Amino acid sequence: MIISAGASGIGLAIGRQFVAKGASVAICDVNEEAVLAVSAEFDLATVCDVTDAEAMNSFVKDAVSRLGGITTVIANAGTAGPTANLEDIGSRDWSRTIAVNLTGQYTLLKSTIPHLKAQGKGTVILMSSAAGRLGLPMRSPYAAAKWGVIGLKETLAMELGPHGISVNAILPGSVTGPRMDAVLTAKAKVMDISLEEARAAEVANVSMQRMIDPQEIAELAWFLASPAARSVSGQSVGVCGNFETLR
Repeated sequence: MIISAGASGIGLAIGRQFVAKGASVAICDVNEEAVLAVSAEFDLATVCDVTDAEAMNSFVKDAVSRLGGITTVIANAGTAGPTANLEDIGSRDWSRTIAVNLTGQYTLLKSTIPHLKAQGKGTVILMSSAAGRLGLPMRSPYAAAKWGVIGLKETLAMELGPHGISVNAILPGSVTGPRMDAVLTAKAKVMDISLEEARAAEVANVSMQRMIDPQEIAELAWFLASPAARSVSGQSVGVCGNFETLR
C-alpha cells in the first residue's frame, strides 16, 4: 500500500491500520521530522512534496520496488489553506491549496495507475472532505479542491473499472488533531470569538455532536481496500457524524 502524507494525522492512522493487518506500507510526507519519527514503522518512508511530480514518480518507483508491487493507493495529502473571505485570499495561498489538495492527487495517481493496470486489480482511495459536498465559508480554495476530488473520483471510477480497479472517496468531517486545532484557532481569530466557542460551533451542526477520531477513517480505508468491498466503487463515503451544514 502507498499513502501520501502518511507521517501524521489521518495518514499515519491509516498506515498503522494497514501495518497492523499485515500489509506492506510505503508512505511519503513533506514533513521531514515527522517522517524520521515514524520511519521504523513502515517498509518505506520518504520525504516528498506531492506537488513535485518528479519527486512523486521517484517515490512510487522506490515503493513498487521495495514492496514488490502495489495493490492500494491512498491519495491523502492535504492542507487546510487560508481562513478568509475569497476577496481577501492571496493568489499564492489559493494556488498552493489547490496544488496540494487536488493536483497532488493527480501526481500520485499518474505514477501509480500504470502499476495497478498492469496487475489488473487494485484499490484507489481519494481523500476529500465534508467540504466536498457542502459549502464552507471562509475556506473557498479548500472547498473548491475537495469538490474537485469528487469529480476526479467519479471519472477515475469509470476509467479504471474495466481494469478491475475500484475508486472511492472518503469525506471526513472535523477530525481531532493538530491541523483541526490550527483551523479552529484561525477561525476564532477571524470571527473574534474564543477557541472554546469555535470548538462548540464546529460540532453545532453535526447530528452526532462530536468530532471524528482518525482511527475511524483508518478503519473505513481498510474496509474499502479489502475483498469485502470488491464491488464498491465510485462512492463518496462520509465519516463526519453527519454534517447538516458547514455554516
